[in-house]
Amino acid sequence: MRLDKFLQVSRLIRRRALANSLCRAGRVTLNDRAAPPAAPVRPGDVVSVEVAGRRIRVRVRRVPDRGAPHGAEDCCEVLEDAGT
Repeated sequence: MRLDKFLQVSRLIRRRALANSLCRAGRVTLNDRAAPPAAPVRPGDVVSVEVAGRRIRVRVRRVPDRGAPHGAEDCCEVLEDAGT
């Protein structure tokens, strides 16, 4: 699944367009490297997002099937949630 779609489906970012622009601005990293919106996400990857003065870092547990919103809560494990 694409990184921007994963951010939306996992509910880390509400809108895919915002996820896309954050990726393009270099505010999203995948395994400690800046990642484009189309970067593939796999289980075990670490995703960091910086938005509105807040940094969220998660490890991908599973990639939801076809963007299904059901069960999105358990698709990632929060490693860090800093800032407000």
